[in-house]
Amino acid sequence: MAAQKHNPFEHVQDTEVWGFFSTLFGDKQEIRLPYFDIPYFGYRFQITKFMILELIAAILILFIYLPLARRASTGELPKGPWWNAFESLLTFVRNEIAKPNLGEKDADKYVPYLWTLFLFLLFCNLLGMVPFMGSPTANIWATGALAFISFIMLHGAAIVKLGYETEENHGHDHGHGHKDRFIGLRKIPVVGPLLLGVIRYVRAMWPQIDVPYVGWFFSLMIFVIEMLGTVIKSGVLAVRLFANMFAGHMVLAVILLFIVAAAESKNLLLLGAVSLASVLGVVALSLLELFVAFLQAYIFVFLTALFMGMSLHPEH
Repeated sequence: MAAQKHNPFEHVQDTEVWGFFSTLFGDKQEIRLPYFDIPYFGYRFQITKFMILELIAAILILFIYLPLARRASTGELPKGPWWNAFESLLTFVRNEIAKPNLGEKDADKYVPYLWTLFLFLLFCNLLGMVPFMGSPTANIWATGALAFISFIMLHGAAIVKLGYETEENHGHDHGHGHKDRFIGLRKIPVVGPLLLGVIRYVRAMWPQIDVPYVGWFFSLMIFVIEMLGTVIKSGVLAVRLFANMFAGHMVLAVILLFIVAAAESKNLLLLGAVSLASVLGVVALSLLELFVAFLQAYIFVFLTALFMGMSLHPEH
């Protein structure tokens, strides 16, 4: 059966063998990617298809945006459709995502991270539209790693901000009217302000811990629940992106394989009808996938900025 010879998962999942549709070239064509044995540890480092595609995405971003950055640094106005199109992506992320969620004061500080995240996600998504390539974001480990970085930024940005703010702004203990007893931590280089940031971050996000009658048990329970909430938020980022990209490319692969199944039936009328319907269906779904590639990159970055803004401004 065709399903036994042509597995659609081979064209969607991350593998160590970069395969192609066999009907295009007669015999099955594939590239077996190399691996390296790490001595003394007994571990094998395998280069996979998505690793190469992620490098291609990063190289394309550098190839496009480094020359634009040099031109923009000279004060030259954008010229031509390509320059305007690529720069408009950065302007959109800064003005429509970073500033509304992070605030005018903190937006420019963290917008380089949001720019990098958005462009990397977008290029990885769009690589799936190129024949014989794929979307690294269709792998849960890739999206999980990106979500983990966002999880670190979610808490790390607030910890750094609260730890390094001026002593004048935090001379009093959040409205209790007495001097902050932890302010002496500032004297310890680097570690002190970070630890002070952790303490203030916890107290800002979960003020119940300072209320005596609540009790440490309930305070700890609230802390664990809230922390699990942030873990779930980051996990949802990974699952949403992975599910959308994987499902879309899986459907495209299955529709194309209908043509292979019809060809093996030796019925020319059936082959023509199925081929026409499959090609039209793939074209329509490809246009939808093109929209989804931009949409999912936007949603991932928007939610990351939203969660970062909530941690940077817990008073709101």
